[in-house]
Amino acid sequence: MKTAITGATGQLGRLVIEKLKERTSAADIVALVRDTEKAADLGVEARAFDYNASAGLATALAGVDKLLLISGNEIGKRKEQHAHVIAAAKEAGVKHIVYTSLLHADRSTLSLAPEHLATEEALKNSGIAYTILRNGWYTENYTGSISGSLAAGAFIGSAGNGQISSASRLDFAEAAAIVLTSPNQEGKIYELAGDSSYTLADLAAELTKQQDKDIPYADLPEQEYVDVLKTFGVPETFAQAIAGWDVSAAKGDLFDDGKALSKLLGRPTTPLADTIKETLAGL
Repeated sequence: MKTAITGATGQLGRLVIEKLKERTSAADIVALVRDTEKAADLGVEARAFDYNASAGLATALAGVDKLLLISGNEIGKRKEQHAHVIAAAKEAGVKHIVYTSLLHADRSTLSLAPEHLATEEALKNSGIAYTILRNGWYTENYTGSISGSLAAGAFIGSAGNGQISSASRLDFAEAAAIVLTSPNQEGKIYELAGDSSYTLADLAAELTKQQDKDIPYADLPEQEYVDVLKTFGVPETFAQAIAGWDVSAAKGDLFDDGKALSKLLGRPTTPLADTIKETLAGL
């Protein structure tokens, strides 16, 4: 039974393949990528696969039984891209699609939610068995800013006192591998988030503790945060998106206390402190 992973050379895709190889034969894993040369180190079969090019996608999915559709990274284009993939999967006879959606996509105010909901609806109408992994925030979405925060002497954002139930990217990757290799997953929707939650002030406090250097959290009005991000070279549209996600976090859209992720993993999710420690070690 062959399992294919889209976006296999991306940050999440690589980790999923790493975890899948612990649970099944590498010979049964297919990496679907835009550039097969970049997949040479994955140790699995690689096939050319471009979300934007509907022609040829079904051919690339030949012989695939299960497909992990990792949501694309081109915000605004994903509804159409994912529709191409789902149509191709149906044509190729894929039996089961697992999709990485967004935590509480059906009620989230995050700007990312509508495209995820559209993809969920397309899956439900496809006639293909599906499982939806509504992934919460990756802790790395925030710890990726640590280097700049240390240089600036503060961690900035617009999330107020919003509680964030994040987990490491590896936690979500392992969950995907478990679902892909477990029976009776059809029709399930998982709301996946970290076991514990924190505010960005809590994150800054943990960073301060580990660095033994005061790194306060500066909570900014949304537009001010946008303006600061632009001074760092972030394009305006993306800066607005980042600030908007923080505003949604302030509304509770990144909080969940159901512990579905740790139940699926059979272990606690990775604590914030551990991901901060790992990030600092890599600087």
